[in-house]
Amino acid sequence: MDEIRIGVAGLGPRAVGTWIPMLQRIPGFRVTALCDPIAPLLDRARAQLSFPSSVRTYQAYDELLGDPRVDAIALTVRTARQGDLAAIALEAGKHVHAEVPAAHAIEDCWRIVLAVERTGRIYQLAEQTRYWGFVEAWRSLVASGRLGRITLCEGQYFHHYVAGMFQDPHTGDLLGPAALAAHPDARPTWAQLMPPIHYLPHELSPMLRVLDDRVTQVVAMSTDAPSAAHPALAQPDMQVALMRTRKGTLLRMAASFAQPHPDGNWHWYQVLGTGGRVEWSRGAGDRPKLWLADEQLADLADADWRYERTDAPSEARGSGHGDADYYTHVAFRDAVLAGRQPEFDVYQAMDTAAPAVLAAESIARGSELLTVPDFRPHPGRQEGEGP
Repeated sequence: MDEIRIGVAGLGPRAVGTWIPMLQRIPGFRVTALCDPIAPLLDRARAQLSFPSSVRTYQAYDELLGDPRVDAIALTVRTARQGDLAAIALEAGKHVHAEVPAAHAIEDCWRIVLAVERTGRIYQLAEQTRYWGFVEAWRSLVASGRLGRITLCEGQYFHHYVAGMFQDPHTGDLLGPAALAAHPDARPTWAQLMPPIHYLPHELSPMLRVLDDRVTQVVAMSTDAPSAAHPALAQPDMQVALMRTRKGTLLRMAASFAQPHPDGNWHWYQVLGTGGRVEWSRGAGDRPKLWLADEQLADLADADWRYERTDAPSEARGSGHGDADYYTHVAFRDAVLAGRQPEFDVYQAMDTAAPAVLAAESIARGSELLTVPDFRPHPGRQEGEGP
């Protein structure tokens, strides 16, 4: 195989605005199919294709999976069935490159893992923040021991996404609460139906990479629903999780889609250790920060860390999310063409999903402390067998 024939399932803004252009731009991919139950979204996606006449369109997912001209699925859906749809594709013999989050249920996490183990197909979660330049810099600081023993790691995703909380089922247009009177058939989207804390992979993935660790325990709390900021939204304004990792580090992770927040300033991270501290910038006019105990600095000092990587090839520039989108597609392409699992494998992908899923379950159980499973084969669980 010298190219991957890929079908794109779920044709919202991410698929049309980012995925389809990138899959046509990066060598090694050929878009051969599109799938979405909403016909106007199929039309919009076809308009982005360089050779639309050679691409088949489907409104039913099972028909897409039955297409022999499709080797892999770009799963760009936003639904509670994300994990289920990924597992179905793997079980049908298709490789899967999936949007975040990987799954919304622990059962689906297990199903994805077991499908990969049983079929040998490639599963790559398209989580791009782990490829940011500053993540590599922080990872090096931790690995070298300059930050000492890491005691606390923080991450938050505050994306004021009110304009995408409803969707017109006829046109596929995304709508905010103010547009509901003119669109009486509008339905809540994934962003409103999902517990906000489920959307932690963009915080967990890069920080677990920095720490070279995984979460073992989680407990969480939530503000009340509906939103106090936007009462038309059946979602809490804020959810916060406390986690403990295998190495004993504490994590504080928070997520919100309804909380008013500066646009674009969605991510923030901090890592503290017995030998120092690093912190991401808090706003457009701020800089990342560094403090090292052995240098006897009086205060945090500005650091020149960025999203963009200094070693990025020209093809990565402008790919999205600080050039990081490029790396998710290339990692998936290289793994499929080489017939090997990606470096960011299915187990690490579930490490980003399961703690978030269990954080929401902790909230539902009155903030009960829950144990996060390790999805890797271990004594008592052979590869391909359930837990």
